[in-house]
Amino acid sequence: MVRTKKICESVHYNKKTHLANGWFFVGGKSRYGRPMTRQNFDEAQTVFTAGNRVAVMLPVPMLGALDYLVGRDMVVRAGDYVCVNMAGRERIGIVWGPGLGDVAAAKLKPLMYALGWVPPLLPENRKFIDWTAHYTLAAPGAVLKMLLSTSGALEKPKPLMVYKLSENPPPWRATPPRTKVVDYLKTGTPATPVQLAKFAGVGASVVRGLIDADVLTGINADIQRMPSPDWGKSGHALSKAQSVAATRFVDIIDEQNFHVTLLEGVPGSGKTEVYFEGIAKALSKGQQVLVLLPEIALGSQWRHRFKDRFGVMPVDWHSGLTPAKRRDTWRAVAAGVASVVVGARSALFLPFAKLGLIVVDEEHDTSFKQEEGVFYNARDMAVVRARLGGFAVLLASATPSLESRTNVLNGRYEGMQLPDRHGGASLPDIDVVDMVESGPGPGQWLSSVLQGLLTETFAKDEQALLFLNRRGYAPLTLCRKCGHRFQCPRCSTWLVEHHFQSRLQCHHCGYSIKRPDSCPECESKDTLMACGPGVERLAEEAKRLFPEARITIADSDHVSTQAAAAELVEKMENRDIDLVIGTQMIAKGYHFPYLTLVGVIDADLGLAGGDLRAAERTFQMLYQVAGRAGRSERPGRVILQSYLSGHPVIKALVSGERESFFEEETAARKDMGMPPFGRLVALIVSGVDENAVDQMARGLARTAPRIDGVEVWGPAPAPIQMLRGRHRRRLLFKARRDISVQPIIRKWMGLVKRNNAVRVQVDIDPISFM
Repeated sequence: MVRTKKICESVHYNKKTHLANGWFFVGGKSRYGRPMTRQNFDEAQTVFTAGNRVAVMLPVPMLGALDYLVGRDMVVRAGDYVCVNMAGRERIGIVWGPGLGDVAAAKLKPLMYALGWVPPLLPENRKFIDWTAHYTLAAPGAVLKMLLSTSGALEKPKPLMVYKLSENPPPWRATPPRTKVVDYLKTGTPATPVQLAKFAGVGASVVRGLIDADVLTGINADIQRMPSPDWGKSGHALSKAQSVAATRFVDIIDEQNFHVTLLEGVPGSGKTEVYFEGIAKALSKGQQVLVLLPEIALGSQWRHRFKDRFGVMPVDWHSGLTPAKRRDTWRAVAAGVASVVVGARSALFLPFAKLGLIVVDEEHDTSFKQEEGVFYNARDMAVVRARLGGFAVLLASATPSLESRTNVLNGRYEGMQLPDRHGGASLPDIDVVDMVESGPGPGQWLSSVLQGLLTETFAKDEQALLFLNRRGYAPLTLCRKCGHRFQCPRCSTWLVEHHFQSRLQCHHCGYSIKRPDSCPECESKDTLMACGPGVERLAEEAKRLFPEARITIADSDHVSTQAAAAELVEKMENRDIDLVIGTQMIAKGYHFPYLTLVGVIDADLGLAGGDLRAAERTFQMLYQVAGRAGRSERPGRVILQSYLSGHPVIKALVSGERESFFEEETAARKDMGMPPFGRLVALIVSGVDENAVDQMARGLARTAPRIDGVEVWGPAPAPIQMLRGRHRRRLLFKARRDISVQPIIRKWMGLVKRNNAVRVQVDIDPISFM
């Protein structure tokens, strides 16, 4: 990393937006010295000629915008991508607007050149980056880095040859495969030979033959062409409730104004088909659509439903793509030819050219919160992005977050309800097995009740799901003789045993070792014992009880790619699997008509600890996994194995009193002044030197703001006291809802003495408290 001092010596920079003290951003402002708004962004100068100062934002976490001069014979506009010299290195940045003018022109470096082949970044995208930086207290350059993280996207594209039908082709021999290619080009856009073969479903030699026969003519294209979704294609027949919701949503999109809709529907109610109608409307207006999903694996079945509705696959965006695919997708999004993008939270920072609708599916899911680098919640940032762009955003869930539900009650969001399952299917019956009274024997995890229901399910040629939100074979391995426990040397967590790989692994930092044959402490052999179940151990028990059953495991270790997820879906749909044992990745979004039984092995797992959202999250998770059962004409059954059968979460699930549960949770949060009725900010202090970390944490506590309506708790050791070799302490800032926390946090951070060996991370609106 380039240190702050070296940067200061090499370039002139805006001190108001510089990363103060090298460890947190205290500016939180635009290059104009105040938070960017639509008005002052639009009023800024947008065209710059030779001799003009320009502010260039660089994807450098330690910086805001820097001033440069426009060179001779150059004309650049706000949003243009340019190459500049920073600290002796060539870097790509974006013209953000006029320069600040606080450095003499003679000391400024000129722009090197503009990347004329890259479409400029639109004002609303730049506003979004500024807004995100201001809200999260991150350096604007760190936010911009998320947009410019795609390798090769800004390189000048090589000439791309695409083919169309020749205007006056010579006589040619028509064959069925050749006719497929010609028919496709009559209705589709020009495409590369590889694309033509794929879209027409023919071999590459067929396309090459048409090119050699001069039936197809090649033309140069700047960007890779992508097939357009057929928005006019009819979807599935909608129920009355679906039709009402879809009609209203289409009208909202037609108004072309900022609007937030919360679509709440029980599992299997057809929420996807409702917002597909909205997607069709946005596409008919020539707009781009972004759909955010919390899990890569969840996109497999969704993508095929999209193809069934619109005739083509959507464009993917997630970490599993190859660098070349990410590059091409980035360019297609920037050029506006990628019509529908479905992806993880990072897709929100793609350089959309004409974004007109965002859908956040499973909006309650905590996977939308990024907790490294720039801390942000993609659900909330999606609402901000829609507001800045002046278009609609839809949040969909069977179990909406308390925050979104409260926004509906307060009139900030519009609520829509789908109270029944589509096609007349009924919600499953939910029963609880009290494991204190009816639990299995030692070393067993399936109650006799669940075992009997699994036998009945397999006899009826139906499928079952066992849910346990714990990867691996066992969460802890210890020595029966001396009590030694295997702990990660870099994290204050136990090593998880992965039986099939014969390894012990840390799920936080990735550290792993081969499972030893003897205890490293007392050197006794055959004394190591696995404690507690993971999905692998549960699968071992299930195979012992049901040797004829076809069993598979669905967790991030076994289903780590979209291809693996697609294979799992195909096997389930073809009924090649009798029993799937999975974690949260299988708990939401999937539709398997023959899956009629769901067994939750440890329904109390998420209720431990002091997390204020523990009850809400556990209810959401269990309600979602219960919703996988009985989604077609075959009735479903759900069994919750619980040691806390009297807990409000378990009682609410069994009784079906969902609204009562959320009302009680809302009242409790309101009484405590907790989100969404108050504000929280987490400060995570970390470093290799424990004494230095404690000193910094105590310094923060001493200088904590004393303001009416504000409380600061801590410092205290984090639940995970060491992570990746760094000791961790936490402070929690709590404020009334009407208090703007960012200015207070900035001022507080500026009072603390710098220590380069200690990192302070600020998490506005924290979700996790680990």
